[in-house]
Order: sequence, then C-alpha cells, then structure tokens
Amino acid sequence: MWVAAALSVAVILWFYAMVERFGPARDISTFGWLKSAWNGETDYEHGILFPFVIAGLIVYKWRDLKAAARDGSLWGLAAVFVGVVFFAAGYRTLQPRVTAGALPFLLWGSALYLWGWRVGKILLFPLFFFWLAVPLPSFQQATTHLQLIATNMAHHGSALFGVETYVDGTKVLPVKGNWQPLDIAAGCSGIRSLMALLMISAAWAYVANIAIWKKIVLFASAFPLAILGNALRVISIFVIAEYGNAEWASGTWHDWSGLLLFYPISLALLLGIHTLLEGGLPWKREKKVAVRRTVGVTAETNQPLHER
Repeated sequence: MWVAAALSVAVILWFYAMVERFGPARDISTFGWLKSAWNGETDYEHGILFPFVIAGLIVYKWRDLKAAARDGSLWGLAAVFVGVVFFAAGYRTLQPRVTAGALPFLLWGSALYLWGWRVGKILLFPLFFFWLAVPLPSFQQATTHLQLIATNMAHHGSALFGVETYVDGTKVLPVKGNWQPLDIAAGCSGIRSLMALLMISAAWAYVANIAIWKKIVLFASAFPLAILGNALRVISIFVIAEYGNAEWASGTWHDWSGLLLFYPISLALLLGIHTLLEGGLPWKREKKVAVRRTVGVTAETNQPLHER
C-alpha cells in the first residue's frame, strides 16, 4: 500500500516538476511557474509558505490518519480522473493555474483510493488548502477598493489623534502642510496582509477544536481584521509624521510597521475571536459553571442517606 502511495506521489511530482510547458519559451514546469509567480508583483509572496503549512497540518493529523486508514474507495479514481482532466486542459491551453489547481484532486483522489473515506475526510482541507496559493489573474484589481478603504479609514482615524488631513484620491495630505503628502499605494492597500492572514486563519480554523460554523466564522474574520490592522498601521504612519519624524515615518516605520504592528494586533484579535468562539463570552462561561455547580450540589443532596 505504501509502495503504491509513494509511486503515485512520484508520478504526480514528475509531471508537475519535470514536464515543461509554460512561460514565454515554454520551458517552465507548473512548479517552476508557481515559484516565479510567488512574488511581490502578484501579492502572493506568502505562497512559498504553503507547502510547509500543508506538510505541518498533515503531520499534526498523522495519528488520526493512521487510525483512520481502511480499505480504499473506488471513488478516489473519479477524483483522480477529474484532476487528470484539469491537468490536461491546462496543459493544452497553456494555463498553469489550471494545472496547479488540479494537484489537490490528484493527491486527494489517490489517498481516497488507497485508504478510504475517513482518511479522505481528514486530508480534504490540507490538500485543497493549496488553492489559496494559486495566483489569480487580475488579482491586483482588488487593491483599488482596498486602497480607497484604507485611505478613508486613515483620514478619519488620524483625526482621532489630532492629525488634521484631507484626501485627494488615494493621497492623504496634512492640513498644516508640515509633512509631505503620503500616497496609499497598492502596497499599502493591505492586500498582501489580507492574503497572508487568510492563510493563517484557514490553518488556525482547521486545527481549532470547535464546531464547523465556528471554524467558518474564524476564517472569515480575517477579512475585517486585515482591513482594521492595515488601517491602524497607516494611521500610525500619519501620527508619527505629524508629531515625530516624517521622513522616518514614511521610510523605516512604513517598511517595518507591518511586522511590528499589523501582525501582532491581527493575531491577538484572531486569538480573542477564537477564545470567544471556543468558550463563549466570559460572563456566560461563569453562569454555565455556576449552573453546573448548582446541579452538582442538588444531585448530591438528593442522594439516599446511606449513600452520603
């Protein structure tokens, strides 16, 4: 069984790593195209982390996978067939995104065929999680809306700290004119941070021991958290420019604020949401504990005398 699994993976990897079909000279494999597409221009710099995250999720569930292994299902061949069709379509039409999207079908179908539905259920998310790493065409168009949101939030948020500004398109200018106008460029729209936070929240939701609808809420919370965290980051730049060193704010702090401000705040808020979803609101938890204690006391006092 394991020999068949290793052989299947080897064949799949050979087609993805060795068969060259894409690029201007058609000399790039699917994996080669993915590696080149995971860059700042596509806002998918986080893509290189996906193979490691997927491997980590599978290792995390390794004991469950071993315990769930049963006789295989022929439905796995149907999933493999779907993957082959998508791979062939992408190969013929020179669309590496399509061939990359076929990879989860091939791997998941192979696992389903070899070890059955219980293993397939566990591997469904880790393998199809790979889809978030496939760069979408014209993805950068989404930055336009995020730029406008970030601009307005930065303008109104800065006013809370006494920084008077006005907006011109995606530029935020100081009313006093004591620092240079700052443009909310595509890089400041938060799209990169959003995609990275989506990756984190998806993996987090998968390993969280909560109901499925709570997992969905935890994953979806990445959208508002990314917008809020990015707005706070941009506001901090304006506040430092107003009360401190404008050149340092638009240079050093702009480059490092994502790591030092955005991710700590966003992850802390994500942890808070997980805590609420896992146990409910603190005062409700205390009420539940009080009810359980009351029930326990009642049960104890209702015991027959000879049992006390």
